[in-house]
Amino acid sequence: SELLNRFVRAIQQEISLPVRYLQEYEALGTAGGLYHFRDQILSGSPEALLVLNSDVCCDFPLGEMLDFHMSHNKGQGFTILGTKANRKQAPNYGCIVENSSTGEVLHYVEKPESFVSDIINCGTYAFSPEIFGKIGEVFQKNYTHSSVDMDGGSRDVIRLEQDVISPLAGTGKLYVFKTNRFWTQVKAAGSAIFASRLFFNHFKLNRPERLSRSEEGQPTIIGNVRIHPLATVDKSAVLGPNVYIGPGVSVAAGARVRESIILDRAEVGPHACILHSIVGWNSFVGPWARVEGIPNDPNPNDPVSQVIAHSVFNSDGRLNPSITILAQGVKVPGEVVVRNSIVLPFKELSTSYSNEIIL
Repeated sequence: SELLNRFVRAIQQEISLPVRYLQEYEALGTAGGLYHFRDQILSGSPEALLVLNSDVCCDFPLGEMLDFHMSHNKGQGFTILGTKANRKQAPNYGCIVENSSTGEVLHYVEKPESFVSDIINCGTYAFSPEIFGKIGEVFQKNYTHSSVDMDGGSRDVIRLEQDVISPLAGTGKLYVFKTNRFWTQVKAAGSAIFASRLFFNHFKLNRPERLSRSEEGQPTIIGNVRIHPLATVDKSAVLGPNVYIGPGVSVAAGARVRESIILDRAEVGPHACILHSIVGWNSFVGPWARVEGIPNDPNPNDPVSQVIAHSVFNSDGRLNPSITILAQGVKVPGEVVVRNSIVLPFKELSTSYSNEIIL
């Protein structure tokens, strides 16, 4: 939690807004955690609350969503951010049946076994403070229900979608605000590179100053690339598309980096090649080494297709194809190939690997 605390302090300074991190010391569920910290959340008597799951990447339309929320039920209801998915993938998410004229949610099912609707829950909500009363009703029901164990171990666990949102459907209090902006889940490490690409595309259209450009005497840049000002990149290196180079990173002459994230203080040696990979903090990729993963992208011909979050292993016990990840402090020597693998922290490799988890 100290790492997260440091991150929160850094973000607070960067955006000049107060940020507070509240830590659960036991799992309380997505609604149970909110209910546990209700007094802190309600301090200042807010008119509405915005609740966002941390495993989603989105161009959040929070202003428009809040306006929509306040215009329905005089702001005393509850609003879900929704988007479209294809029929095959929709049952992997919370599915919403709406009144197309009013946006009222008539029916909600979390990850149904069959197709219910192509409108899915984005894991982002606008709530009135009344939501704590609804969670409290579930809490009281858990404590009085005879089937609950008397030790109380499971009674504090309350799930937001199944225990609170689903019963609100059809009551006239729950609405969906639909967005066509980009949205994806980040359930697995392989999703991070695709999410990075979505943000880079957004920056290109809305914040082009955040992206690096090819200039004389500078490295060759193809497509969307961000090089941190504190990084050092040789002018003969080729970067992009969809590349992030973090602070303190060193990229040597002739290196090629594509569809990858290079984190703080990593070192990329001369003529190294990094494709579809994440290189962790303080890692080293030696000269002429090759680190390569397999992209995990949605169907480019389907505008509402989502990233499929595969498990690490398939049914045969083999590693599923995905990006390559070098954790913190990994050392890859020169002329070594690492393909479709996960390398745990502080591992020093001595040979090539393919389709393995390297402990």
